[in-house]
Amino acid sequence: MNMKTGMLSISAVAMALLLTACGGSDEIKQAAPDCVFPDAPNTAAPGWICDEPVEGVAVSAIGVAEKSAAGHSFMKNMAATDARVQLAQAMKVHVQNMVKQYAETTGAADSETVDKVNTSVTKQITDETLVGTKIFKTRTSPNGVLYVLLGMDGSVAAAATENALKTSMNNDRALWQQFKAQKGQDELAASIARMKQ
Repeated sequence: MNMKTGMLSISAVAMALLLTACGGSDEIKQAAPDCVFPDAPNTAAPGWICDEPVEGVAVSAIGVAEKSAAGHSFMKNMAATDARVQLAQAMKVHVQNMVKQYAETTGAADSETVDKVNTSVTKQITDETLVGTKIFKTRTSPNGVLYVLLGMDGSVAAAATENALKTSMNNDRALWQQFKAQKGQDELAASIARMKQ
């Protein structure tokens, strides 16, 4: 066997091994989706179902309604109600963080007063209907479960925050004066509502 034939044989064997290694299976492995429906874990879902941010929606919550014989409208109302409860919780946390941040950056009050203010604002947000919320997206899973994305854009969220703060201030003026005596209540509410988390 000459040198040229030997090299061709080695090249042929190497090529055969490479083809066998690459083509041994007809299966093509697909990457797992980033987001799936909670009730259908083998089905890809839009990212918002997995709490990915949605442009133009400052504060949001996902509501869920099980498949119902009462129809799509009923399911949509149930999912929106579920989302409103979650959104109220998110707003409470949002406002509490802003009040604490304001107190820390301005040295406005001691921790006991900040806690009292947070309790006052939390009660106000809980008592109010979340005006300005709307359904931004809906999606039905393969199992018939309806998911809705309910939220508020940035300006509506800021207005709701400021309104809750002002109403809370009017309900407990002494507490708010103790919190920050130097500023008027409207100015205080507006400056807290403008703060970022």
